[in-house]
Amino acid sequence: MLRTGVCQLINADRLAHQSLSRRGSVYKKIISFFGKGILKKNKNIDRGKLARIVFVNKSALEKLNSIVHPAVIKEISRCILNSRKKIVILDAPLIIEAGLRPMVDKLVVVTAKKSQQFSRAGKSFSLSAKQIGMRIKSQISQKAKLRFANFIIDNSGSISKTRKQVSEIRRTLWKS
Repeated sequence: MLRTGVCQLINADRLAHQSLSRRGSVYKKIISFFGKGILKKNKNIDRGKLARIVFVNKSALEKLNSIVHPAVIKEISRCILNSRKKIVILDAPLIIEAGLRPMVDKLVVVTAKKSQQFSRAGKSFSLSAKQIGMRIKSQISQKAKLRFANFIIDNSGSISKTRKQVSEIRRTLWKS
């Protein structure tokens, strides 16, 4: 969770990663279902091993999501309720898939060309093209997400063009 001047940013991926810590019930449920073979030597969950299992097996991904999503949604709700900021931004790539749409007033969908998605994910997460493709395939399509969007940011151009779109959306939201 990042606090900025007038808004609070909640990063759902960060919360999901934190939920995998050894202290929580999510950790125990994941180990119970997927086994100790997904653990590193230090007993932390090896997210890479887990990803290699769930992104090739739809039912395994559904099981993982059924374990992780409720805990993350509970933490998101807690963060929203405890926020003292006028605006809360929920950064969650699976807002629609995880059933979070009713929790947000406005939905901003960020799009990019498929080739850019692959390039950026490869650089940011050191994933192979195959791994990226499996992750993209596990989400609903950009086209389907657009049906839910109140605002769309086309992130296929320059960073300055993206920033301009964000500024326009911010101005619109501040007026409302």
